[in-house]
Amino acid sequence: MRIRPAAPDDAHAIGRVHVETWRAAYRGLVSDAYLAGLSPEQRAGRWGEFLADRSGARFVFVADDDVDGLIGFAAAGPERSGDPNHRGELYALYVLPSHQRYGVGRGLLRAVAGRFVTAGERSMLLWVLEANPRARAFYEALGGVVVRDQPIEIGGATFTEVAYAWPELAAIVAD
Repeated sequence: MRIRPAAPDDAHAIGRVHVETWRAAYRGLVSDAYLAGLSPEQRAGRWGEFLADRSGARFVFVADDDVDGLIGFAAAGPERSGDPNHRGELYALYVLPSHQRYGVGRGLLRAVAGRFVTAGERSMLLWVLEANPRARAFYEALGGVVVRDQPIEIGGATFTEVAYAWPELAAIVAD
């Protein structure tokens, strides 16, 4: 397994991983109709736009292997809500269910933290659905601490998402 910066031609595979992972992670939480309506092609288009941003502020790392190709990704950049304590934000971290629990997510999180540290950012946060115990346990095991929550609408239903924060990213990089 390799972790590397994403290239523009990774957009289709990122869209596929995004949709497959959402369907697995949110089955039973988000409506079946909403999950069935997710389109890998549509997500690929959005990720293609994200990857085309050459400002350097936003970035994506991907994990791939020789057998299955792209198996996970993490996207990050400047914190979007104006939080004064956390300047970086992990926007998305998804690993195919078949490759979870093998260190892929940890490696992607470490790559994001390393990029932030190199850029002089010391802290970051991310948002995750409160009702997603598996993701929450993953972030907690890596030292994330809940700092706030907010409502989010998905498929016509309102959920609560919680923000996990890392006040000192150097600890993740050194781990």
